[in-house]
Amino acid sequence: MQFDSLSSFIADKEAVPKKGPVAVVLAEDDVELETTLRHHQQAGFAHVIAFMPERFGLARDLQDSVIRIACNTSAPDALETAVNGVIGAVPAGTWMFYCYNAEFLFHPFCETRSVGEMLAFHTEERRNAMLTYVVDLYAEDLWANPNAVSLDGAHLDKSGYYALARPGANGHPKERQLNFYGGLRWRFEEHVPEARRKIDRISLFKTKPGLKLRDDHTFNDEEYNTFACEWHHNLTAAICSFRTAKALKLNPGSTFDIDTFKWHNSAPFEWHSRQLLDLGLMEPGQWF
Repeated sequence: MQFDSLSSFIADKEAVPKKGPVAVVLAEDDVELETTLRHHQQAGFAHVIAFMPERFGLARDLQDSVIRIACNTSAPDALETAVNGVIGAVPAGTWMFYCYNAEFLFHPFCETRSVGEMLAFHTEERRNAMLTYVVDLYAEDLWANPNAVSLDGAHLDKSGYYALARPGANGHPKERQLNFYGGLRWRFEEHVPEARRKIDRISLFKTKPGLKLRDDHTFNDEEYNTFACEWHHNLTAAICSFRTAKALKLNPGSTFDIDTFKWHNSAPFEWHSRQLLDLGLMEPGQWF
């Protein structure tokens, strides 16, 4: 299903999903785009919406199963415009997820449990949003993979993650909110603007009237931005992402300073939730 703009999609009441979970993928380029779309279909999302330039092609099975919306994804605020547009179009109470191409959602026990099962449990815990950590992936050999993307040779950092209090407008830390750092944005911070160094996103959330995604991956409802409820730890998930590695290697200002992303704390990525759980990069909470 294809639309030439977000507005034409919103106007087609038959096309707008009536039930979630819904995944929104913003294609900044076509690197592993089809892999990304299929990954989230297989994760259990009822609908996958791809915002992408018209020049990008898709395989026949994805043309039939993905909602494709033409979009200038390099425009300022392209992600927020896309996500907020879908928030306003789908019914209130719909679970949504968003990511970029070459990013892959992993949740606890995802090999045997769907994203819908996880969100059903999260809803029972009276949570309307879920914290996700962006875990940087990078190719082992940058000479063989000049864009830093390799599914077979993917590596991640197994340590070097930390959190700092998130200050509020009054200068005091916000309740149950932290800024998380680590990965390539931490190790190569001289090439990353300070405002873009955080690795936390509220990528899974339930829609409601007036809800807006902001440009720092937080929402205008502060409770959505919390990592847990008041009485116990909640589920978290991870987005395993080549996006930062790709940007650092393709950016002329940083590419010549980086011969490899590997260091003594690199480990091959196993494409399995158990590895992420063991490294503390996501939390099962009370879900066993």
